[in-house]
Amino acid sequence: MTDQDKVKKAVKMFLEAIGEDPKRDGIRETPDRVARMCDELFSGYDADTEQILSRTFESGYTDMVVEKNIEFYSLCEHHLLPFFGKVHIGYIPDGRVLGLSKLVRIVNVYARRIQIQESMTCQIADEMMRVLKPKGVIVMTEAEHMCMSMRGVNRPGAKTVTTVKRGCFSDDKELCGSFFEKLDR
Repeated sequence: MTDQDKVKKAVKMFLEAIGEDPKRDGIRETPDRVARMCDELFSGYDADTEQILSRTFESGYTDMVVEKNIEFYSLCEHHLLPFFGKVHIGYIPDGRVLGLSKLVRIVNVYARRIQIQESMTCQIADEMMRVLKPKGVIVMTEAEHMCMSMRGVNRPGAKTVTTVKRGCFSDDKELCGSFFEKLDR
């Protein structure tokens, strides 16, 4: 949970700093709205990833499981501007599989923190390896960053792609190729 009073005070000070009147009708309630929004946008700090990923099912399935096009929204730690896109996850089970919603939930946990895309991609893969203990995990994240689209170089539509391979994906080009083929379908 965020400290609501500190957020409200900071937003009010920010509004004053940019030349706004925090008492103006249209923004009078903005500090309260932003404080409530922070509880949602930063809920990943309070989430228990082990609890999310520990709910597994015994399975003899040994081929790749892929969940693709998991949409996410996050905030960049450099400018506090949004970056958003899709995460694709593949893993090779080792006796246990996750419920499919758990893959979406683990993406949400790390997307709901201030960070960089590279870290988020690694965190998802590393936590799956740590808790689920599959034979391997591959995570690919594609995102548009507002710090590039609406400021700086002003290039809307440019996408940043990060990929992390763990376990059996690390050295197996054929296995990785199979994952990328599944994304193209």
